[in-house]
Amino acid sequence: MEEVCERNNCWQALKRVQANRGSAGVDGMNIPQFTSYLKQHWPGIRKQLLAGTYQPQPVRRVEIPKPEGGMRKLGIPTVLDRLIQQAVLQVLQRRWDATFSPHSYGFRPKRSAHQAVAQAQQYLGEGYGWVVDLDLEKFFDRVNHDRLMSALGKRISDKKMLRLIGAYLKAGVMENGLVSVSEEGTPQGGPLSPLLSNLVLDELDRELERRGHRFVRYADDCNIYVRSQKAGQRVMRSITGFLERRLKLQVNAGKSAVARPQERKFLGFSFTAGPQIRRCVAKKSIVRFKQRVRELTPRTHGVHRRGLKRLLDYVRGWRGYFGFCETPGTLKELEQWLRRRLRTAFWKQWKHGRKRVSELVKRGVDVRLAKSTVASRRGCWRLSHSRALSLALPTAYFDSLGLKLLVGG
Repeated sequence: MEEVCERNNCWQALKRVQANRGSAGVDGMNIPQFTSYLKQHWPGIRKQLLAGTYQPQPVRRVEIPKPEGGMRKLGIPTVLDRLIQQAVLQVLQRRWDATFSPHSYGFRPKRSAHQAVAQAQQYLGEGYGWVVDLDLEKFFDRVNHDRLMSALGKRISDKKMLRLIGAYLKAGVMENGLVSVSEEGTPQGGPLSPLLSNLVLDELDRELERRGHRFVRYADDCNIYVRSQKAGQRVMRSITGFLERRLKLQVNAGKSAVARPQERKFLGFSFTAGPQIRRCVAKKSIVRFKQRVRELTPRTHGVHRRGLKRLLDYVRGWRGYFGFCETPGTLKELEQWLRRRLRTAFWKQWKHGRKRVSELVKRGVDVRLAKSTVASRRGCWRLSHSRALSLALPTAYFDSLGLKLLVGG
């Protein structure tokens, strides 16, 4: 705890919390307000931490939609509790990270989802052509507190630290003005939760290593690679039993499967079949990309500067992650689709015939071609591929806006 409260460690934690921004917790205090609050109250808070008497506040419950449907429950701690959790995380992560399995990639320094996908690809190349895809049902909500505190007790001798982490686990959740006690789970949303989840699942990693399996785990996404369907079914039964009996976790039978990797997705990616295994963007990831672009380019509002900036930011982020694929043809097709989507949005924005003719002519289209295009009975999407709109809004125009990002980098 003395190391947690050390000045440089707390200063680094504060910088990280400020950089992450985030919303206020149950006390309603935002980050700018918190900075002045901290100057006045930190000595007393530090004294409580060192004495082992600090009591966290409940987290504020928020729900965000999952990409595949349903809602994910997040717990937003107060800014003060985010600061303390971050300070604790920095100390524990420095001590523990080297002890975790090399097959674990999630929420760890110098490790990434791309490394996890590349490792999965390597297993496939070695002939492990079946995957046991495990989905843990509501993992963060179902972590057993007794087992977690027992695992913490084996690594931490400082009673004040154990007491503080235990207090965070049982701080409760405020929803609709009412606080409910937390009997299990580690609320998603706090800096400490990912490290605690890795600690819980480290026991799974060690069991898989003991059995000699080829596997990759990223947080609660775990894929085990085997040579045959029969072996996969045997591993699925055995590991499901281990998770449910030993770790008190529930495997979602509806989302878990033994299948060819080409039929599944892992961290948004999938793999091609054939002798040369390549990384590709999973079909569901493509569907979500198009859905998000549609949301950012509504035909009713047209394309405005603020909306275009949000679109550019999203496309850059998407390209930064999925550019790791080895199928550039997919990116080229999405880039073409994106241009057609924007042409459709511009066409809708121009609204009326006279305005549409004017815009087309202004952009270099012959008057006769412009009028015949406006008079066409074809729908907006079909017209987005017409000669007139391709001339008025060419690829070079979208490149100048910064949209040559999917293929052009």
